Amino acid sequence: MILVPGGRGQLGHDLAHLSSDVRAVSSAELDVTAVTPADLAGATAVVNCAAYTAVDAAETDEDRAFAVNAVGPGLLAEACASAGIPLVHISTDYVFSGDGTRPYEPSDPVGPKTAYGRTKLEGERRVLEAGGYVVRTSWVYGEHGSNFVKTMAALESSRPTLSVVDDQTGSPTWARDLAAGLLELVEVLPRQRLLHASGAGETTWFGFARAIFEELGADPDRVRPCATADFPRPAPRPAYSVLSGAAWAAAGLRPLPPWRDALSAAFKAGIVAPHTSAGPSE
Repeated sequence: MILVPGGRGQLGHDLAHLSSDVRAVSSAELDVTAVTPADLAGATAVVNCAAYTAVDAAETDEDRAFAVNAVGPGLLAEACASAGIPLVHISTDYVFSGDGTRPYEPSDPVGPKTAYGRTKLEGERRVLEAGGYVVRTSWVYGEHGSNFVKTMAALESSRPTLSVVDDQTGSPTWARDLAAGLLELVEVLPRQRLLHASGAGETTWFGFARAIFEELGADPDRVRPCATADFPRPAPRPAYSVLSGAAWAAAGLRPLPPWRDALSAAFKAGIVAPHTSAGPSE
């Protein structure tokens, strides 16, 4: 049985969808900040999806973010090591500075600029120190929970035009593709313990939004480009956060599909309710 703490989010739902051997539990059912080896009874592997992901809120709530993103994964990694079972911990592109110009490799220097990124990086360190696996990903969306795809789909039906930032570049990742990759990782358990897994290729949030409109049957020209500076946030967003999948492939794992193909597949799978739009009503 593969135990998934924090399993009620979009990634946990897709892990459970793809495998009957997954037991996805909520943070209320298993609190990673107080986990013990006894909590892992019956598990043959653990995929940790529990995280504090409120990027802006973490700027003023770093202690809580640190507890969930650093202390918890460390305790979970120690419990897994004690029980002799593998742990796969999910991390983020936010551990990098976002100043890069080519896809980040797992071995590239880190330099988080946010409280969220700092706490996730410390969680990585603790998991790796205890012998676990860390998988960094980016721009995840799925059928369950809130995400950029669902937000764009909702706004498409209510606004004549949308302004979306065009100076942040990354790789959208369908949660179902990531879940399939993680299940494969649990089976293979390669030597490399720090890996990247995200949709292949890159785009901006603006380009991603236009693609979502296309999938909705809406006019993509209703999406207008703007700059990050037009929407200031408490936590700075990475300007460039594309993750290289080279190490993932070198570990013998199937590369995740190109992000645009994955988005089409996600819509065919019913990630949002199908509709054909001629634009919002006036």
